[in-house]
Amino acid sequence: MDTVGTREVYSNSWMTVREDEIRRADGSPGIYGVVDKPDYALVIPLAEGRLHLVEQFRYPLGLRRWEFPQGTAPDRADAEPLALAARELREETGLTAGRLVEIGLLDVAPGLSSQRGRVFLATDLTEGDPDRELEEQDMRTAWFERSRFEKMVLGGEVTDAQSIAAYTQLLLWERGRDAVS
Repeated sequence: MDTVGTREVYSNSWMTVREDEIRRADGSPGIYGVVDKPDYALVIPLAEGRLHLVEQFRYPLGLRRWEFPQGTAPDRADAEPLALAARELREETGLTAGRLVEIGLLDVAPGLSSQRGRVFLATDLTEGDPDRELEEQDMRTAWFERSRFEKMVLGGEVTDAQSIAAYTQLLLWERGRDAVS
């Protein structure tokens, strides 16, 4: 597929929507609508078998949702993923990780968005005060046993696709690590 032309349809500091004219392999024309967003970091805080989640209002859904800390830095789109992960963890939860390990990569919605996310496991955690953005003022945080988290996923309390996929990556990463030991 070749891009023949592109036009910006909408833009703000968090995202750009563009429409690309394309030429398919057979020569026929087409269009793609693309949402460009900065890459994000998702952090799985883990201590003593418990996971630390955040709950916040997700405006597009009109609902409060539990999920792992995650976010972008539109003002620093070129930020190193590890630094972004540490910042998101501290900002949303107040936690600082003594150890932060990248365990996976997620494509949010590759059929419509260029955004990708890096998944990090945070351990050796130290508590502190969060430094939340304005949109996160009503955010809550809590620790959950892993079995409780899994029940929340099955029961529809956790529906964030990135959080569920990241947890799956954690399980596979742990299994791979155990196989090596």
